[in-house]
Amino acid sequence: MSIKTRLIIMNFLQFAVWGAYLTSMGNYLGSIGLGSKIGLFYAMQGFVSIFMPAILGIVADRWIQAQKLLGISHLIAGVFMLAATFYGYSAGDNVEFFPLFTLYSISVAFFMPTIALSNSVAYNVLVTNGYDTIKTFPPIRTFGTIGFILAMLFVDFAGYQGSYLQFFVSGILGFLLFFYSFTLPTCPTAEKGGKKTLYEAFGLKAFTLFKEKKMAIFFIFSMLLGVSLQITNGYANPFITSFKQIPEYANSFGANHANALISISQISETVCILLIPFFLRRFGIKTVMLLSMFAWVLRFGLFGAGNPGNGVWMFVLSMIVYGIAFDFFNVSGSLFVDKETKPEIRSSAQGVFMMMTNGFGASIGTLGAQAVVNYFVFSKTDLQEQMEGWSTAWYIFAGYALVVAILFAIFFKYKHKPIDTSKIPQ
Repeated sequence: MSIKTRLIIMNFLQFAVWGAYLTSMGNYLGSIGLGSKIGLFYAMQGFVSIFMPAILGIVADRWIQAQKLLGISHLIAGVFMLAATFYGYSAGDNVEFFPLFTLYSISVAFFMPTIALSNSVAYNVLVTNGYDTIKTFPPIRTFGTIGFILAMLFVDFAGYQGSYLQFFVSGILGFLLFFYSFTLPTCPTAEKGGKKTLYEAFGLKAFTLFKEKKMAIFFIFSMLLGVSLQITNGYANPFITSFKQIPEYANSFGANHANALISISQISETVCILLIPFFLRRFGIKTVMLLSMFAWVLRFGLFGAGNPGNGVWMFVLSMIVYGIAFDFFNVSGSLFVDKETKPEIRSSAQGVFMMMTNGFGASIGTLGAQAVVNYFVFSKTDLQEQMEGWSTAWYIFAGYALVVAILFAIFFKYKHKPIDTSKIPQ
């Protein structure tokens, strides 16, 4: 089996583990009376992303080979995901927040760092075998998204969207990756002189970038836009599924297969990344990032206006623009950081970018979204009021994204220059 094929399998399993529950967990939580706590579950992913990747990065750097640590992390995450499954099974309709949240939190604390670890393994293996990572890795990474989509669809059509069994699927996939990771080529730990200090591993050196006005503004807006990242992952499925309670939409495909509908978002993500080089060359980083921000406005606004019946086209369009919303910010933002920072702090600066978006931003966003949805939806007992509340909530999220876009356009000053797009997947 070729090196690239082995890495494709690793990436496929890596993101299938996540796809098994990320977009449908909110549905399950709502079905067991924990709808008001959805934001806490998704915020935990952002919270652990602030510090756990750095901690395990130190371990991989100093003591345990990266491919082995990847497997060990998936083993621990899988054990606690299966424990969450067993608790859901034994508790039935009497699931309590604290036990489930604790088991889930420990699982994601060890899963989230594996995203970076799997990238490190891939880069190390490719470089060791003489491959150009910039050209070779993106197609390999695409199979991660395919794994995510297929796991989503399996959970959907197996009828697990509203069940604890989605955790079971994730746990089993994690176990498979645990065993598989020990068959991967060795990723040696660094020599003594190449080991990062704690100061470097946590990316603290890169915080000096905040002294530069342009970079400070960029990182602040990275956090503000990061607020939007996990909202639809947490609330799109329970929102679309809630239409099943309305006779007019009870038998519609969308209301019964929300995950399948949402999977269009991931398909769009794989396609839109191919558009980035053209848009960057033609319009520049600031415009591309603004396109992302306005795409978030459409993403949320179309949810507020659509339905699974004659308005399903709005849901589909919302899924399509997700590719622009997600890719245009994450990829162009990462390129901006790479372009504007010195080589010695470039990796740390990327860490700060991820910390601001997927750490602080996503955590704040999901907790804020929880407050909005709880007030407008879950505090209501009348179905009509709940559906009107959902629309109001989505419009609030769209309004927030619009304000961020306008402020970014005003305050972020950056003149378009020719950009080297060789670092972007072609």
